[in-house]
Formats: sequence, structure tokens, C-alpha cells
Amino acid sequence: MTSKAEFEDAEWTVVLEGPPSAGMIVITAAKGGSFRETWAMSKAYTEARKAHGSSELLDEIVSSKPEMDHTKYHTPAELRTRCLQHLSDAARIVGTKGTPDELAAYRGFVVDLAGRVAEAHSEGRVAVSAPESDAIDEIKVALGVAK
Repeated sequence: MTSKAEFEDAEWTVVLEGPPSAGMIVITAAKGGSFRETWAMSKAYTEARKAHGSSELLDEIVSSKPEMDHTKYHTPAELRTRCLQHLSDAARIVGTKGTPDELAAYRGFVVDLAGRVAEAHSEGRVAVSAPESDAIDEIKVALGVAK
């Protein structure tokens, strides 16, 4: 089992910022609902903490508060591009330092979180808007998950 101790500080920061980066990509994909979507992101962490024990690495990730400095991005497009790169880097780091099962758990958590954020605010009669769905597909590609 892989723990936080296996990572350099900079690597750990990248890994921790991955899930909230995915959430921000979805939040900025469509207008409206940012409060509900942010709440959904926090709830995903809370529920993952309740599933404690399946992955030591994931347990350590979800035990921290989801944080990301979105103010350093000047446009939604810049945020999306940099966050997608950030997710790719995070998956690479987890894949290098962790086990294949831990990488799968990390990817699964991030994709689940993105889905929960998308579903938190319905766009008309649609639970997940087309831009949010596209954002989730881009997140999957960045993480190396088959669509």
C-alpha cells in the first residue's frame, strides 16, 4: 500500500489538487449552480471518507480538504487547459508511485466527483448538460480512462 510518505511534497500537492481541479472544470463548463456544485464536491469527499479502508492512498487524499486556487487563471479556457494538464500529471504521479489498483481508485474517485458536480445543478430538464458531459469526457482522457 502506498502512503503520502512515498511522494515528494510537490508531487503530493499535485495529487491532492487533482479532484478539485476536475470539479472546477465541470463547474465552469456551464453557467449557474456553482454553490450546489461546490457542495456536491465536498459531499463526494465526505462519502469517500466513509468508505475508509479500501485504499490507504485514497483515504489520505480524501482526508484533506479539497482546495485549489482558481484565482490564478485569467479565463475559463485557461482554467480548463491547465486543470486538464494538472489531472494528467496527477494520474502519472499516482501511476508511478502507487499500485495499479490505487491508480484505478484515484481515477474512479475523480470521475465520480466530476459526475456528482455535474448532476448537482440540472440544466433545464437535463441532469447533465452537454458542456458538462464534454468536460467529463475531457477529464477521463486527461486521467487516461477510456471513454
